[in-house]
Amino acid sequence: MIDRAVTCVGEALAVLIPDEDATEYALTVGGAEANVACTLAALGIQARWVGRVGDDHFGRVILRTLAGHGVDVSDVEVDPRRQTGLYVKEIVDSRADTAGGSPSTVMRYYRAGSAACDMSPALADAAAVRDTPLLHFSGITAAISDSCAALASAFLDSPQPGRIVAFDVNFRPALWAGRDPAVLIDLARRADLVFIGADEAEAVCGVGDPDELRRLMPEPRTLVVKQGADGAVGFEAGQRVDVPALPVEIAEPTGAGDAFAAGFIAGTLRGLPLRDRLRLGTLAASCALRVRGDLGTMPDQAAIERFLATGELPDRVAELAPGAEINEIKAGAA
Repeated sequence: MIDRAVTCVGEALAVLIPDEDATEYALTVGGAEANVACTLAALGIQARWVGRVGDDHFGRVILRTLAGHGVDVSDVEVDPRRQTGLYVKEIVDSRADTAGGSPSTVMRYYRAGSAACDMSPALADAAAVRDTPLLHFSGITAAISDSCAALASAFLDSPQPGRIVAFDVNFRPALWAGRDPAVLIDLARRADLVFIGADEAEAVCGVGDPDELRRLMPEPRTLVVKQGADGAVGFEAGQRVDVPALPVEIAEPTGAGDAFAAGFIAGTLRGLPLRDRLRLGTLAASCALRVRGDLGTMPDQAAIERFLATGELPDRVAELAPGAEINEIKAGAA
């Protein structure tokens, strides 16, 4: 295990996931940076999540769940006045209407005025953020409140020697209604490692082609363009590397981008070449795509090493039936 924790800063939410009949819901945990932290821990990287939760049942579930995944939550602030955010998944099975279609997800958010929305630039000076070897955050943090937007900028205002700042654009149109999301590209240009989906790039800046995106954002040391079923493209040190997506039957897509980022970051901390970092990202994403929760079960390190060396898919990935796991906590049990 890497002995210095990656720090992921952002919002974590309670999540309600419906069963197939949408008559009962499982309570679990979501949020981009929390998902990345959990997946990093599953990949053997010491991970810390920093954020704010309410002093309520959902906040306690988040802290207990992340700790159960091996994530350090000792720097999380519990707000006695504001509630913990929540979202509810509505899973639409488009396969019933479209040949070869995949399930899609409608997410209903209840986060206005949440504890996470009260994060401020002061958090950028916390030791857990300042002294980490790699800091990860996303565009969602920049979107949920003005003080959180100021925090996102503060992460990039004071570079720390030896620290890598990783930024996932994570464009969510509903969060930017009435505002210009171009700030996301400004944040990306100031980060060291950037993840962006070709589709969200097209929506934010009208550019989706990977080479054009690299010309638009030459500043990051590493730029990763995610292309869904077409795989991913990485740019670093003057080189372009393309890797295909892994074949997978999709149970539900939420969390796959976070898993990809975690896989790539794990490879970065282990000093893997760019191609293997991208491949580890696709492997982690394929695990998330096969489950209805945000977190898939990662293969063990030996299986990962075989995959990187030979391309052999771990049994866990090859055999897991879609929807077999939900990483759930029953709503009345916690």
